Amino acid sequence: MDTVKLYGKFLAIHLKSAMAYRGSFLLSCLGAMLVTANVFLGVVFLMARFETIQGYTLPQLTLGFAVILMATSLAECFARGLDSFSQVLAQAQFDRILVRPRGLLFQLLCQDMKPTMLARVLQAAVMIFFSVRSGAVAWTAAKAAVLALMILCGAAVFFGLFLVNATLCFFTTEGLEVMNIFTDGPREYGKYPFGVYGKPVLLVLTFLVPLALVQHWPLQYLLDRGPGWYGLLPVVSLLFLLPCWGLWRLGVRHYRSTGS
Repeated sequence: MDTVKLYGKFLAIHLKSAMAYRGSFLLSCLGAMLVTANVFLGVVFLMARFETIQGYTLPQLTLGFAVILMATSLAECFARGLDSFSQVLAQAQFDRILVRPRGLLFQLLCQDMKPTMLARVLQAAVMIFFSVRSGAVAWTAAKAAVLALMILCGAAVFFGLFLVNATLCFFTTEGLEVMNIFTDGPREYGKYPFGVYGKPVLLVLTFLVPLALVQHWPLQYLLDRGPGWYGLLPVVSLLFLLPCWGLWRLGVRHYRSTGS
């Protein structure tokens, strides 16, 4: 409980710091929202010409994209300390973290947050509201619960990806650009259900990096295109965190102090 309170204090500090320059904060929020809006405008223009894409209507595509957008935004907001871990190592800050009486991940998560990403969370919420109002899904209590699981478990999967990227810094001193395919890329290719990109891509995003388990497959359940057990797949995606955590522990054991 004390850990939760301490995290809340750090969150309040970061929010207060971001709001110290409100004009800059609002412009950053606006810029973040415009980037994702620009990505999805391509879908809107395409759907103005074609009624459906592989049977998906615009409201249904909007729902699938909103899930990925909210999940990535939550992860970026609260796991920013992992995303910038290469700087922590470069500036020899990790040595200080190691000797403090708190968990390593907890300290990293508290030391850097990105409140501007909450603007994208709001943007995704608006998109979900649009999908709900347009009748994209015949909603039930079970489907509403699955939608919540898709978002929360999706954020957890992205957290795992940030953790893997941070761990690689122990061995390379810099994050690998290839990881951006899975951390930043979903804001681009997540505008369509992952099955649209073909079976090979869907297999990779199901069994290697389980992004499809929090978007494509449960979306089929929401749209009444798949069996009910598809709605449980977001929970299965949490197993991805186990190898991510194991890799992190391996990286910590591999770490050698800079001596500075």
